[in-house]
Amino acid sequence: MELESIISRPDFWDDNESAQRLLKERSSLQQAIDEWKRCKTALDDARGLYEMAVEEGDDGVALDVEGELLRLSEEIKGIELRRMLSGPNDHNNAIVAIHPGAGGTESQDWAEMLLRMFLRWAEKKGFRSDIVDYQAGEEAGVKSVTFTVSGEYAFGFLKAEIGIHRLVRISPFDAAKRRHTSFASVFVYPEIEDDIVIDINEADLKIDTYRAQGAGGQKVNKTDSAVRITHLPTNIVVQCQNERSQHKNKAMAMKILKARMYEREMEKKAEEMDTLYKSKKDIAWGSQIRSYVLQPYRLAKDHRTNFESGNVDAVLDGDLDKFMEAYLLMAGG
Repeated sequence: MELESIISRPDFWDDNESAQRLLKERSSLQQAIDEWKRCKTALDDARGLYEMAVEEGDDGVALDVEGELLRLSEEIKGIELRRMLSGPNDHNNAIVAIHPGAGGTESQDWAEMLLRMFLRWAEKKGFRSDIVDYQAGEEAGVKSVTFTVSGEYAFGFLKAEIGIHRLVRISPFDAAKRRHTSFASVFVYPEIEDDIVIDINEADLKIDTYRAQGAGGQKVNKTDSAVRITHLPTNIVVQCQNERSQHKNKAMAMKILKARMYEREMEKKAEEMDTLYKSKKDIAWGSQIRSYVLQPYRLAKDHRTNFESGNVDAVLDGDLDKFMEAYLLMAGG
């Protein structure tokens, strides 16, 4: 094995960071190998038990084997899904930004519904989520919101959500109770690890401080500690108002800027490819990746994979795994 050959060299630990990275890679590969070996052993055992059950006419053992095969099927499906999460940043934490489309209060309320959906999904996965910037709408909803999701393969899963999300419903803000269509965009960036160097010149930054704003219960403080950073050469603007100190808000804003800059470089290198990152389409008709219809029928449908669910309430409550899996398996195939 090539990695083993490299690790066994006398000069392996001369570069400590490189050594740690290679050991981490070996551990990941070994885990995958061990998982497949365990599944193969379990399958061989199940085959032996089934043959014995048939010979002896033991229906109880046959049922046990059936249950074991169902369990193995789910385990192998999980292994296959993790194989799809093999991108260079898939294992990283994620930074998510949601922006409403045209339509004022309608779209702003939809953006907040999406925020709740993703926070509920993260909670169900056992991931940690933190809102770092929250710009409330005038009447309801949000003008924009940015939050982080920390957990194993957070970015790998959430990259399936990049794009325009469309909602069709009877508007709670329309006295005539008419049906409205709303749009909101979701952008997801990997949180960049410290071993990736992104060169940001302090002279290229415009740093402003302001008083944090936000609805109650949104984990947002109301002191003059919020920080907005503009990277002048690219006009990328990031901000953070979640932390209690200006220093911590600046550190988080710099982390988001680093992620945005990294993603920009990746876009440059892959600009000939048709990726969601570079196709920042209008937040409107014809560009949505998924529709959530509450009226006249109830259906959540992904337009990339055609996967759909009639239980829209569960989807809006964070039941997104099947949608993510369908996209990842399609993209990986």
